[in-house]
Amino acid sequence: MLLSRENIEKIDASKVELPKGNSFEFPERVLQFGTGVLLRGLPDYFVDHANKAGVFNGRILVVKSTASSGTDEFAEQEGVYTLCIKGIEDGQEVVRYSVNNAISRVLSASKDWQAILEAARNPDMQVVFSNTTEVGIVLSNDKVTDNPPTSFPGKLLSFLYERYRHFDRDTTKGLVVLPTELISDNATKLKKILHSLAVQNNLGKDFLTWLDEANDFCNTLVDRIVPGRLPKEEQQQAEQDLGYQDKLMIMAEPFRLWAIETDSPRVKKTLSFAEVDKGIVLVPSIEKFKEIKLRLLNGTHTLSCAAALWSGFITVKEAMQNDSFNTFVRNLMKNEIGKSIVDQNIETQDVEDFSNRVIDRFSNPFLEHRWENIALNYTSKMNMRNVALLEKWYKKNLVPPQHIALGFAAYIKFMDTKQQDGQYVQEINGQKIVLQDEFAPALFDYWKNEQTAVHNVLHDDSLWGKDLTTYPEFESTVRYYLDEINANGVLETIEKLNAAWQIEY
Repeated sequence: MLLSRENIEKIDASKVELPKGNSFEFPERVLQFGTGVLLRGLPDYFVDHANKAGVFNGRILVVKSTASSGTDEFAEQEGVYTLCIKGIEDGQEVVRYSVNNAISRVLSASKDWQAILEAARNPDMQVVFSNTTEVGIVLSNDKVTDNPPTSFPGKLLSFLYERYRHFDRDTTKGLVVLPTELISDNATKLKKILHSLAVQNNLGKDFLTWLDEANDFCNTLVDRIVPGRLPKEEQQQAEQDLGYQDKLMIMAEPFRLWAIETDSPRVKKTLSFAEVDKGIVLVPSIEKFKEIKLRLLNGTHTLSCAAALWSGFITVKEAMQNDSFNTFVRNLMKNEIGKSIVDQNIETQDVEDFSNRVIDRFSNPFLEHRWENIALNYTSKMNMRNVALLEKWYKKNLVPPQHIALGFAAYIKFMDTKQQDGQYVQEINGQKIVLQDEFAPALFDYWKNEQTAVHNVLHDDSLWGKDLTTYPEFESTVRYYLDEINANGVLETIEKLNAAWQIEY
C-alpha cells in the first residue's frame, strides 16, 4: 500500500501520527521555493505540527525550480510523506514517525508558471519559504514577464508584482518572506535584490512602496540535521513496521531551531505556527543564536576534529561513545567556549542548554557523521569558528585555554602531510585522508622544520587574520600538547587533561 491521502484511513495510528481528517481542505497559505529535505524536515514540519494542533490551518504550495524530475512522486502520493525523527533528546533515544500533509501541490516553474502566478491572486496566501542554496539569492537580468524568470528572486518578484496588481496595491495583501538559505542576513540581501530587479523592470515607485510597506522580510537561522532518505534496509524495515510504502519518507534529528528576526506584531500574528513548537523563536535579533551555533556547535566540531581522527574515531557518534573524549568535548564547550561567549546577550543558561543539546546531537546513533568530512577546508573553519574565541577568552582570563590549545595542537599535527600525486595526504592508522584545504601547501612548508612549525603556523596572520603567538602562553601551551600527543597519543593526553581539570575545578 502506497502512502496517499486515500490510504491514510487504513494506517495504524498507534504507530505513526496521522493528519486530522479536515486538514486536506485547509487553504494554501504558504508559497515555498524548493522541495529539498531541509524544507520538508524543518519549516514544513512546523506547519504540519501546528495544523495537527489546530493552529495556522494552512497548506503549502511548492514551486520546484530545477529542471530535474521530482514532481511525480509528490503527485503520486498527493504531497503526503512520512517524517521519521531519530536521535537523542534529553539524553534518551527517540524514534517517532509522523505523516506530514502540509504540502498541497508541487508545481514545476518551467511547466506550470501560469498556475503559480494564479496562486498570487489567492487572498489566503500569507508566507513565503525558500531554500535555493547559497547561490540562489543573486541578482540577475530577469524580467517579470519571463515565463518563468530564471532566478529565485526573479520568480518571487514576478509573483509579488502579480499580487500587487491583482489586489490593486492593497497593503493588507503583502507576504511574510522567510528565506532559509545559509547566508548571513538572508532576507535583507533578498529584499535588496528585489529592489534592484524592480528598478530594472521599471515597475514604478508605487510598487516599491508596496514592496516595502506591505511585505515583511525576516532574516532567519535554521539548524536541523536532515539526512533525507533512510538507508535502504532502514527504509524497508520502517515500511514493514508502519504497514505502507513511502517514496518520500525522510529522516531528521530531534533537535530543531528556526530563529526568525522580527519585532513586528503583524508578523507574529501571521506566523501563528510559531506558537506550537519550542523550536521556533521570534526575536528582535537572531545574532545571539548565530553566535551560539557558530561557536558551540561548529566550533566544537572543528576543535575536536583532528583529536578525534588521531584517536582512531571514524564518526562523531563513535567518538562520543568514548567516555574520555565525551568528557573532553563537554569541558571544551561548557568551560572554555561557553565561558568565552557569555556576555550581555548570551547567558550562562543559554550555554548550558545548547551544550546539552549538542551532546545529544553528537551522540545520535542514527547519524553517520564522518570526521573526515568535517576536516574539509579545515584551516578556514578553524579561523572562522575559533580564532575569535581566543580574543574573547583572553579578555576574561590571564591563563591559556587548555582544551582549545589541545584542539589547535591536534590540528597542527594533522596538517603535517605528505605530497602524493600533487595532493596533500595525511595517514592515520593506515587510512589515507586527502586534504581539501587551500592552505595545505603553506602548512606543508612550515612542517619542513619541525622545531619552528608551531610558531610559524600560529604566527602567520595570513591564516588567522592575526598573530596568535601574541596571546600569553598560548604558543607554549599548544607546543606542550603537541609534544604530549606525539609521546603518548591523543586519548592519553585527553585523559590527563580531564583528570587535571577535575582536580582544579
